[in-house]
Amino acid sequence: MRENPLILIVEDEPRVSRYLRSSLQMSGYDALVAPDGVKALELTQENRPDLVLLDLRLPRMGGLEVLENIRRVSDVPIIVLTANDSEEDKVRALMLGADDYVTKPFGARELQARIVAVLRRYRSAETAAPRATIYENKDLRIDYAARQVTINGKAVHLTPTEYRLLVTMAENTNRVLTHDYLLARVWGAEYADDVHILRATIWRLRQKVESDPTNPKYILNEPGVGYRLQRLTPDSESTEV
Repeated sequence: MRENPLILIVEDEPRVSRYLRSSLQMSGYDALVAPDGVKALELTQENRPDLVLLDLRLPRMGGLEVLENIRRVSDVPIIVLTANDSEEDKVRALMLGADDYVTKPFGARELQARIVAVLRRYRSAETAAPRATIYENKDLRIDYAARQVTINGKAVHLTPTEYRLLVTMAENTNRVLTHDYLLARVWGAEYADDVHILRATIWRLRQKVESDPTNPKYILNEPGVGYRLQRLTPDSESTEV
């Protein structure tokens, strides 16, 4: 067991990586640096970091491709570092499974706050006391004790954030949950205005639990308000388009 959390910095600019490494070490973290995307995958596999800081502009292999490759094999928390004009990359990164993003230029305090929030969320998911009950909603089944989700009897792999969002909605089945409520409950109060993260995580959840994500049966949108998890009956059909 590590004494300090290990953070992998994936950044090709030496000046920036030195600054990040020094800042993290002063805050009590251990840090490794990968100068390109290929090295990032190697170090992730060899060292199993507790969190990855991933710049999206990288040589040898782009940040989005690195993110996609990591997500195939690991749930490690990932915070992407994006430029001011990279809104499309930011959204795509979230849809590929990034947990958060920080826009350059950023200050040490902002980055530290994001790291603390993401690590807190993951630790909370890992240490939460298991429920002894089973949630069943037609083909959707959540085994709280095993922390396992299945659709039609087949296991569905969810990240800790995706699982926490689904459980929050399941606990309030048929209730409309506002964007603000879901962001505060799943991510924390400091994410109250970050609808990008919520929408991207809902999108990923639909890809995993809906038979047709473009016409969802379970996770429905309430325009301008939020989302609800619908209780299905044998004859239930979604009216969402």
